[in-house]
Order: sequence, then C-alpha cells, then structure tokens
Amino acid sequence: MKIQPTQAAVKTEKKRHPVSAGLEALLLAALAVGAVFALRAGYRHYMCTAYPVKYSEYVEQYAEQYDFPPSLVYGVIRTESEFNPDIVSSKDAKGLMQITDDTFEWAQSKTPEDEDLPAEQLFDPQTNIHYGVLIMRLLSQQFEETDTMLAAYNAGMGNVSRWLEDSAYSLDGKSLYHMEYQETLEYVERVRKAQRMYQTLYGVE
Repeated sequence: MKIQPTQAAVKTEKKRHPVSAGLEALLLAALAVGAVFALRAGYRHYMCTAYPVKYSEYVEQYAEQYDFPPSLVYGVIRTESEFNPDIVSSKDAKGLMQITDDTFEWAQSKTPEDEDLPAEQLFDPQTNIHYGVLIMRLLSQQFEETDTMLAAYNAGMGNVSRWLEDSAYSLDGKSLYHMEYQETLEYVERVRKAQRMYQTLYGVE
C-alpha cells in the first residue's frame, strides 16, 4: 500500500529550499577559502612565535659590521639560547650566543680597544651579540666555509682543525663531509634550518 504524505509533510518539504544550490556552493567555497586563510595565519603566527626577531637592532648592527647575513645571526641565537639572555649552559657558556669566559677574554683581545669586560657582561644582550658575531668573524677568517665556521663555534677551533686534516672528515681541508661529534653535526643543521626559517618568515637576508 502506497502511503501518501500528509499535508504537514508536504509543507515541510516545500520549506527546504531557501537557498539555491549555486549559492550554497558559493558559500561553501567561501567558507573553505576562509578556513585555509585562517589556518595559514595561525601557522604563521605559531612559526613567528617559535622564531622571533628579538634584539633586531643589535643583530642588524653587528651583522652588518662583521659582514654576516642577519638571518645567520638569528639562527645562531635561536639555536644557542632561544633568545634567553640569562641562560647558562652546563659548560658555563653564558647569554644569547652562549659564550664561555675564556672565549670572551680571547675575543676582547682581538678588538682594537682590547677591552677588559667582566664575564657578567655577557648577560647584557648588546655585549653578547657584539662578541658573539665577532667570534663568528674571527672563526670565519680561519674557516672559510660557513658550515665549518659554525662547527668551530660549537666544537672549538682545535677540533675542527683536526677534522679538516683527517680524510675521514674532510676531502679538501676546507669543508667537512662528516663530523666526529653528532652534537656538532646536529648543531650546524639546526642553525641552517633556523636561518632558512628567518629568511622565509621575515624576508631577511
């Protein structure tokens, strides 16, 4: 037996078409586009929070003075301290760019002023960035390849010089295809990744 719809059901069915199918499709498309933009904005906000540009005045000043791209300096700071100026490592490296007392003393002796600042001055962001970038410049005078210079920043000049003389780590005496310390290998990779993120997020050199 075929059941006929009641009048109430017929009336309900007639009320189910307030918006045309074409308009519904446009609304759905607009919602989808809005969701995509919201996701992108949220992702960018998250990444900018993870890769901040703090102390930009000092980064740009000393990057220019010592001829480094600011993105590389940001990458080192982000990897070394995540922009915490008060951090001290287990090896007693201090501040934003994690400089030890001995390295700080050595770097000061290489400046025209031949300064004699106390180690506590490394907790000052401007001083730390100044000498951190100066140390990078001094290392780059000995190690021309950027990755090799970064390896020396992490593992020390003596270790990197030894690796360059060993065919197990270097084929040309200038660049490293392998590193004795996994920590140093990962350090260089992290700095380079952070540098690329700063270039992508902020368009800095």
